[in-house]
Amino acid sequence: MRIKKLWLPEPINKPKLLIVDDEPLNIRILHELLRDQFDIFMAANGSQAITKAQAILPDLILLDVVMPDINGYEVCKTLKSDPTTEDIPIIFITAHFDEAEEVLGFEAGAADFIRKPINPIITKTRIYSQITLKQQRDLLLSIALTDNLTGIANRRKFDEALLSEWQQSSRDKSPLSLLLLDIDFFKQYNDIYGHVIGDSCLQLVAFAIKKSMQRPYDLVARYGGEEFVCILPKTDLKGAIYIAELILSNIRELNITHDGSSINSILTASIGAACIHPTAHIQPIRLIDAADQQLYQSKHNGRARVSAVEL
Repeated sequence: MRIKKLWLPEPINKPKLLIVDDEPLNIRILHELLRDQFDIFMAANGSQAITKAQAILPDLILLDVVMPDINGYEVCKTLKSDPTTEDIPIIFITAHFDEAEEVLGFEAGAADFIRKPINPIITKTRIYSQITLKQQRDLLLSIALTDNLTGIANRRKFDEALLSEWQQSSRDKSPLSLLLLDIDFFKQYNDIYGHVIGDSCLQLVAFAIKKSMQRPYDLVARYGGEEFVCILPKTDLKGAIYIAELILSNIRELNITHDGSSINSILTASIGAACIHPTAHIQPIRLIDAADQQLYQSKHNGRARVSAVEL
């Protein structure tokens, strides 16, 4: 029997699937069944499952219920209580299936159940259903979190990403840097060239900033008006200043004429940079305020430059 694939946008990469089971034979069976359609990761116990889920952020988790260290229900509750993993669908795989078990699973946050021994057709159908729903949700969320004009992340996405990266950096005890950028004399630019050309300018600047990012998890967002913000995880102050200078260089290389600027004949920007080692006792707003103060300092010192501070 050929399984009909439900609608989903064609992914650039295979969906990531995390299989969690303390029996190697069960993992091998699922791996053989699904390896052509998914990028598969494996965990042999509950602790590994939590660690790997937080690290790789899979599109779907197949989770055994009975495991020696932490049972599947507790693993599911832990992942659903973490903002970085709460939206990952989890399918429980169990040989002990009754109504009470089903209630426990759904209360823990499960999306579905698959019974052992594995039936290939039922297993694939249920997995495809959950992957389809996940990709449709991701697509709608991506639209909701994208700035319509520039195509980069919007303010809502920035707020969510900063909180997530703050929590991750707190766990890892790693530095987190933030860049706040403002286009110099942009009101004058709009007054001279008009808002249509001003919008094109914002798009070009957004492209120049995004081009400057070094890693896929560095985030560029439109903060508001002519302001942009960059989240740089695992980046110390020296690294943040390097990226900030690269951004300013890439903006200058756009060579956008700006007759309304009192410091240059081309478009420039000012940047405030701040770095911190997040903890649970400090709020992310402190990092934003520090970057904002440094942005003010850049403007006060003549614009078209970077000012930075380590907290």
